[in-house]
Amino acid sequence: METEEDEVKKTQVVDARARNISHNVRCTECGSQSIEDSQADIAILLRKLIRDEIHAGKTDKEIFKKLEEDFGETVLYAPKFDLQTAGLWLSPLLVAGAAAGVWAYKRHRQKTNVHIMALDLVRGVALTPKEKETMLDLLTPPPSQGIPSSWWRRWSGQ
Repeated sequence: METEEDEVKKTQVVDARARNISHNVRCTECGSQSIEDSQADIAILLRKLIRDEIHAGKTDKEIFKKLEEDFGETVLYAPKFDLQTAGLWLSPLLVAGAAAGVWAYKRHRQKTNVHIMALDLVRGVALTPKEKETMLDLLTPPPSQGIPSSWWRRWSGQ
């Protein structure tokens, strides 16, 4: 025979599991709230369904799977990672990588263009080595000393 204390513990475990599942399920009527926070009729019914499923001995995964089958993947706040959602999950990384590539390319071009222009100017003209050196010194930008770009200076307050 189960004591009253065991019944209370079982009830607390069921409530905790039900709340945990309910926080991760989107209300189909509200859309922006979990069914735990929503007072819509469908949310109340879904909370009761979750508690009934827990009492029936179902695992959390089985309950999530049933809700997903009944209402679609959008009912879950944490959609699964598969081929259909891979682009959505990976797009921030792709955009950041592309931006870094463009930045590096522009930085490389900025440094090499001046050198190429200076060498082209020097090649076509008969100059003494001292004049060539002077011209290269004038046309070549000083090496960067790790100074942040102007937008970074404005943003950081330097």
